[in-house]
Amino acid sequence: MRDLGPLSFMPQRTLRFKIRQDGRVEESVEGLVGEACIDLTEKLEDALGTVERREPTSDTFLREKVQKQTISAEIH
Repeated sequence: MRDLGPLSFMPQRTLRFKIRQDGRVEESVEGLVGEACIDLTEKLEDALGTVERREPTSDTFLREKVQKQTISAEIH
């Protein structure tokens, strides 16, 4: 597997859609925590129509882990 630098540490995010025979669409999101799921899917949901209900998973109530990196440099 090749090294993608900082991108190699990004978690995989997955959107799954199930289209029912009656035309309803069920959507599930994996790999996101907190409100990031809603932020990601909002435009798709607007295009698909009215959201009848949301069933939050336990990931909805988690906080995103923020990683901070400091790089020191000297200019001569």
